[in-house]
Amino acid sequence: MSADSTAVTTPSPADTTASPGGGRHLGLALFVIAAAQLMVVLDGTITNIALPSIQTALDVSDANLAWIVNSYALAFGGLLLLGGRAGDLFGRRLMFQVGIAVFTLASLLGGLAPNEGLLIGARVLQGVGAAFAAPSALSLIATTFPEGKPRNKAMGVYAAMAGIGATVGLLLGGVLTDALDWRWVFFVNIPIGLAVLAGTKTLVEAERHPGRLDLPGTVTGTGGLITLVYGITRGGEHGWTDSLTLSCFAVAAVLLAAFLAVQSRTTNPMMPLRLFRDRNRSGSFATMLFIGAGMIATFYFLTLYMQLILGYSAVKTGFANLPFSLGMGVAAALSAKLVTRLAPRAIAGPGLLVAAGGMFWFATLTPDSSYTGHLMPAMFVTALGLGMGFVPMTLGAVSGVEHQDTGIASALLNTAQQIGGALGLAVLATVSTSAADDRLPDAAASLYRGLAMKDHGLVARAADALTHGYTLAFVGAGVMFLAGLAVTALAINAGKQETAEGAAPVHMG
Repeated sequence: MSADSTAVTTPSPADTTASPGGGRHLGLALFVIAAAQLMVVLDGTITNIALPSIQTALDVSDANLAWIVNSYALAFGGLLLLGGRAGDLFGRRLMFQVGIAVFTLASLLGGLAPNEGLLIGARVLQGVGAAFAAPSALSLIATTFPEGKPRNKAMGVYAAMAGIGATVGLLLGGVLTDALDWRWVFFVNIPIGLAVLAGTKTLVEAERHPGRLDLPGTVTGTGGLITLVYGITRGGEHGWTDSLTLSCFAVAAVLLAAFLAVQSRTTNPMMPLRLFRDRNRSGSFATMLFIGAGMIATFYFLTLYMQLILGYSAVKTGFANLPFSLGMGVAAALSAKLVTRLAPRAIAGPGLLVAAGGMFWFATLTPDSSYTGHLMPAMFVTALGLGMGFVPMTLGAVSGVEHQDTGIASALLNTAQQIGGALGLAVLATVSTSAADDRLPDAAASLYRGLAMKDHGLVARAADALTHGYTLAFVGAGVMFLAGLAVTALAINAGKQETAEGAAPVHMG
């Protein structure tokens, strides 16, 4: 696993399935992990495009509609640390299997849901499954793939899935909703989940480490994160001075302070504070927070721009995002090779600068900008930059981690991206709405009213106001990427990844 590990134990039968000579097994293992990561990430966006159909079919109120999306993010972001620690203590492959099984069952329940209450409940259950599967997926790369080229390639694919999952979700959501029915945005996970479960025998289980679950840390840490994510989400919807929003932030601050105090004293901490002593690891977590903040907001505002301003259908919007997937995939594959030749900040730093440049390009959008001349190249440039940032940060988060902490380190990286995404979207949505309404009061409602009344003048004014708001949000996302660049330049000083292409994996089972 990590470069500083020296303890090697006798391989278990499960370990031998992924021996260096078993290239076919490694390929299948990579497919299993990539499919699981894609499924977990795309579920954050696949329901977005289906929301109008869901609202009509189940008679969902406007107030509850957002919770079909937010409930997943709340459970996922809030339980990631618990899921990561459970993998370290009870077995990462086992927790991966449990997570995928829960996620698949929840998808079936979501697809069959007869009302909004059961659908939101199924989304919460999906988030629970994702919180246990996602950190275990990343840590299983470290136990299954030898250091050097095989692991770097696996990390590249993993990072690509993390980046393009949101795009694939938009595309798949549009196609399934238009061609079949909204319920298929949930049913589609069932065959994928079953295939992933069948393929988990190719994954190498690491040693289960002694210790017990830190109950006080679990309560304070999970409670603090859930309250924080809820407060951020509510702040974006109801304003940052809303009394419940402020109360959530106050409770989250108390719980997370208590969590840190517990972690510094207990012998079996849920989140060992030693993980933050390595400046490169801490820098990777902080950079991923800013990447998540800018990237999730970018997808959100681009989707609104294409559907509301350009009039794209759900399917057309999904296909229009393909340059983002292409750019992310190309950059992730390239950076997976570069990590053995260049220091992480020499890859991620320029990448984040390019991504910020893409954001400022988006900031020049007008209501009549063309797709081929403006949107498509800006998407590709932004994706290239982000793809260059994902792999070094993912490697930096788990490189050199003690075996017993791989799961929680993976969970912290995922948590940083989730919290960053929630915070970035909430803040930038507030900025965008305020800017649009300053130019035309209640701009979004004015657009709908103008379309219904065929008032072309009102539609044009509303489109101009909304586009103004979106472009300011893109500037904000660019600033997020530049903040990530600053962290990368100041905090991350690791050298290039050591190559060990012929080395055998360190088996811990």
